[in-house]
Amino acid sequence: MRIFDPHIHMTSRTTDDYESMHASGVRAVVEPSFWLGQPRTSPASFFDYFDSLLGWEPFRAAQYGIAHHCTIALNPKEANDPRCVSVLDELPRYLVKDQVVAVGEIGYDSMTPAEDTAFAAQLQLAADHGLPALVHTPHRDKLAGLRRTLDVVRESALAPDRVLVDHLNETTVKEAKDSGCWLGFSVYPDTKMDEERMVAILREYGPEQVLVNSAADWGRSDPLKTRRVGDAMLADGFGEDDVDLVLWRNPVAFYGLSGRLNLTPAGTAATHEGNSVLRGGE
Repeated sequence: MRIFDPHIHMTSRTTDDYESMHASGVRAVVEPSFWLGQPRTSPASFFDYFDSLLGWEPFRAAQYGIAHHCTIALNPKEANDPRCVSVLDELPRYLVKDQVVAVGEIGYDSMTPAEDTAFAAQLQLAADHGLPALVHTPHRDKLAGLRRTLDVVRESALAPDRVLVDHLNETTVKEAKDSGCWLGFSVYPDTKMDEERMVAILREYGPEQVLVNSAADWGRSDPLKTRRVGDAMLADGFGEDDVDLVLWRNPVAFYGLSGRLNLTPAGTAATHEGNSVLRGGE
């Protein structure tokens, strides 16, 4: 089973996770830029973070045979912080980088006017740079959040078939599918989706344009949830081709819209800018 995790925050994970992921079939990941768990206090902290997504993380992933790409954006939560909004002006210099395969995560957290402005601006940036967009739907009041999200997408210069609407569930999947957007589902140990619910959605709506991710981060999460969904699909009677479509070909097709997807891991030099993943070795 070959697996492409299209949304995972490896900055928050250890090299043990990379090793376990490779053993489970993961050969490619996309890491969206996101909130770090506490407020950033200046735009400069974003730029250091973006640089790590473009350099250190691809290096770290390559040590375990995994191709790493990222998406870059001002995330919805921090779009509300006036200290961070000027990041929008600096995004174009990152969006031209080869490792960047989409603008994201963008969208809504609390559905504020500041989030409206940042969302619309970044959809335009995606259109200007020929990139698809990864859209975060809010974790609260999900159906209203989805509808507001789709309204903004329809008003943008970006076609729906270049938009991945993520963090969907049973209450939002039908309207998202009807919109023509790609469908993203995050599978978690306690919250969001689980394997059984994911299989039920695939049974009802089919595997076309569906991407399943672990969205693993610094909270209670599991970077092997993609594999667990694949196993659950097989146990439920789905064929290997269906599993390959959901866990590999769909994310390849979506992020391939960027024209930048390279499924060969970055070079496996011993160090990155003089640093190694090893500690306490010879």
